Amino acid sequence: MTQPASEYQRIAEQQRRDQLVVSHLPLVKHIIGRLIGELPSGVDVENLESAGVLGLVEAAAKFDPTQNTQFKTFAFSRVRGAIHDEMRRNSMFPQHILERIAAIRKAYRSLPVPVTIATLANATGMTEDEVSDTLANIRMGRTISIDDVREAVSRKQINTEASPSAAMEQQELLQLLTEAIDALPERKRLLLVLYYREDTRLKEISEIVGLSVSRVSRMLTSSLFEIREYLRTRLELPSELPTEAPVEPNR
Repeated sequence: MTQPASEYQRIAEQQRRDQLVVSHLPLVKHIIGRLIGELPSGVDVENLESAGVLGLVEAAAKFDPTQNTQFKTFAFSRVRGAIHDEMRRNSMFPQHILERIAAIRKAYRSLPVPVTIATLANATGMTEDEVSDTLANIRMGRTISIDDVREAVSRKQINTEASPSAAMEQQELLQLLTEAIDALPERKRLLLVLYYREDTRLKEISEIVGLSVSRVSRMLTSSLFEIREYLRTRLELPSELPTEAPVEPNR
């Protein structure tokens, strides 16, 4: 019996999706590889890979090739989001890390703008490295990247897509981001370029710049924090660290 054209189309579409998943499986390992050095000890990496693959499958199911967007670009944020969702579901942070997060959140709300790693360390009694590591843990709860900073600012804009001044506001935001990045030391700017623009893994960056993976991670964390504070002083962002990070421990 001859199969109807609709059945052939369904099979062809499923094959296309399967091929997208198979050919982009390395993307999952790449995204997790970018996190190595920031993950707390004891995290089940295989479990994260499984979550990333599920995110990849979902991306393939939703991808529309007629939209003139590369699948890798479309899938990246969805795979990354699935991995971070899995982290949150499994409460990867031990109690002492949750206590540090709570202490930093409390200090952050009370300190004058702009807050720095040094002032947070002074207010909490932690070392600057401990503060940077804790901020990195918060970033694991919610991926705080340059794109997330832009999203945080855009939430202050009321219906910008419908506003005639939306393009101007976005241009102003881009200018502020440029200024914030330019204000960073040269080495921090290099790390941002390697990590976000060149999509380089932390281990590879450490080899390029001659620093340990943990030091690279801390410098990236402090760079993003400085960028956010630069924007906060100019755009009146709330005196609160980004939400959706691990909850504060019960007292």
